[in-house]
Amino acid sequence: MRRDPPHRWSPEEIHRLIRGYQGAAVVAAAAELDLFARLGAGPLSARALARRAGCRLRGLTALADALAAIGLLRKRAGRYSPSPGVADVLTAGGARTALAMAQHQANCARRWLQLARVVKTGRPAERTPSVRGAAADQAAFIGAMDNTSAPVADAVVRRVGPLRFGRLLDVGGASGTWTLAFLRAQPRATAVLFDLPAVIPMAARRLSAAGVSGRVRLVAGDFARGGLPPGADLAWVSAIVHQNSRAQNRRLFAKVFSALVPGGRIAIRDVVMDEARTRPLAGALFAINMLTGTEGGGTFTLRELQEDLRAAGFAGPRLVYRDEAMSSIVVATMRPGRQ
Repeated sequence: MRRDPPHRWSPEEIHRLIRGYQGAAVVAAAAELDLFARLGAGPLSARALARRAGCRLRGLTALADALAAIGLLRKRAGRYSPSPGVADVLTAGGARTALAMAQHQANCARRWLQLARVVKTGRPAERTPSVRGAAADQAAFIGAMDNTSAPVADAVVRRVGPLRFGRLLDVGGASGTWTLAFLRAQPRATAVLFDLPAVIPMAARRLSAAGVSGRVRLVAGDFARGGLPPGADLAWVSAIVHQNSRAQNRRLFAKVFSALVPGGRIAIRDVVMDEARTRPLAGALFAINMLTGTEGGGTFTLRELQEDLRAAGFAGPRLVYRDEAMSSIVVATMRPGRQ
């Protein structure tokens, strides 16, 4: 069998890789300052935009010119306006908004820049709030989860398998994106959404707007410190396990097991790594995100997830869908005779 020769990296390729942060930093700064929304009423000069954004003129001018050079802004006669389609993606009210994800990635970038120190010391990066403040950063994180999950939620839920359930437990359910998808898939079911107290009002607003408040019970709590609401026959654990160490996941799975009715199932959505931990690429990079942001989080192999689910009492853990990013799905059922 003929094998292609290994890729030989050139200095130019390394330089492009090293400079990759520059465009990302420009977009992140514009998102944190909400510049595209501030241009929504019409083109503005640098001076007018700086005044509206509460920024110094020199810095705002350099940022706006860089955005124009990238192509996200148009500059005509000294006035700036968003390029076609940009407002749809980088304003809060855009039809395809990813503004919250852009703001969240800015927070991640501040941690990633400390990567060498994290690797050397073994401690997560220091958290520095954005110019928007810590509360706004948390809201951006919750919004970012909806930005990425909402477009794929219905398709992912269908991959879980037979959707015969009466009550869903959405563990760490954020603003309700996945709860909504499951309730759309099973119109007669109800759900319990469990998350931190600061998140529950965000979920209440989204679920109310969707007209399903009567089918969802919102429960505030912290699964790291206490138990989970009982009575569900399907537990959904979406983008949670990567935040934990394996020991923490075993404790979480045991709590899920205790919360389920006999015969209940758990479905986990997350990255699933190959045994070498180099594929998928998105998972290897996401492990760095968890290294900089958590005490023990990471991305795990199927074997590790299976071992941890069995240790908590679940049977038959299996991969039902493999994704190149966050939407691989592992399901397991309660072991007969255990409760």
